[in-house]
Amino acid sequence: MRIGGVALPSGEPGTVAEAMTTGVQVWVESAPLRSLVRHFGGDWPTGDLGAVLDGLDAFSARHWDFRAGRERPAAREPVLGPDTATRVLDAAAALGLVHPVPPARSRYAHLVVLGGLAHACLRRVAYAAHLLRAGASASGELAVLGSFRPLSGMERRTLTDAGLPPCGTEVDVLDVAVRRLFGVPAPAEEDRHEAGHPHDSWSSRTYRPAGLPPVRVLAAPSSEPERRRAHTADTQRFWAEHVALSPGDRVLLVTAPIYVPFQHCDALRTLALPHGCGIETVGVDPALPDVAVLPEPTLTPGRYLQEIRSAIRSMRALHAAL
Repeated sequence: MRIGGVALPSGEPGTVAEAMTTGVQVWVESAPLRSLVRHFGGDWPTGDLGAVLDGLDAFSARHWDFRAGRERPAAREPVLGPDTATRVLDAAAALGLVHPVPPARSRYAHLVVLGGLAHACLRRVAYAAHLLRAGASASGELAVLGSFRPLSGMERRTLTDAGLPPCGTEVDVLDVAVRRLFGVPAPAEEDRHEAGHPHDSWSSRTYRPAGLPPVRVLAAPSSEPERRRAHTADTQRFWAEHVALSPGDRVLLVTAPIYVPFQHCDALRTLALPHGCGIETVGVDPALPDVAVLPEPTLTPGRYLQEIRSAIRSMRALHAAL
């Protein structure tokens, strides 16, 4: 799977572990990433692929982690000179975090929309609706995956400014987006588990728009509810428990271009490896008029560095699973 100048690990159905490991190595040891590490004063880690990934994780924690455990909207923005900013953007483009690429085919077993910040939830659901109405098909379902993550004040203001109803959590925004963009007033089926803590709760709502596949909106529980909310891998794993995935099934994941490398590798680890399905991951094209439901936020060099770190960590986890 090639998004930028450097290919991501293959998500073709039946990809063997050795080939997937080679794909991780190709991306991790690529010239753009090596150049970026060198520019920030790092020496390239020595040893086998596992040692290199360990070293890059530690290096990126020191130099590119601006969240420090906080949610993305609370990340600080680093002060970077013009030359550094240009180098970061060039590396991000080469590593597949900048330019959207359309799906490679039109027929899939399932389409999966990954949740995120409020504006991203709306945009990604709109892109999935665009794909289905433009001729893409899903023989199974469209799954929209989120959690009970509380919205930030900035996200709530974004929804208010856009004239959308108030929402308290990420999954609330996904649910509003599905109802509006698919013209479905209420779910056909609904199930919910209320635990003592929202990180351990879950919900499932299935809508049935006319002429389109079923749309399931899931809020996943965390695999570590005492420590954190559900993250991307939790939502993917939870969805796999609710759908019959078979070897050879092709799954199309929809996210934003900046998150494609890390969320693609998360899906290889949580979906492709245990179930034998194929994974293709695409980023929303913000230039399409029917997905411009909210203004596109400016993505800074600091944001790209943070998500290059996310990709390194996701590839490290994939390599460990392999």
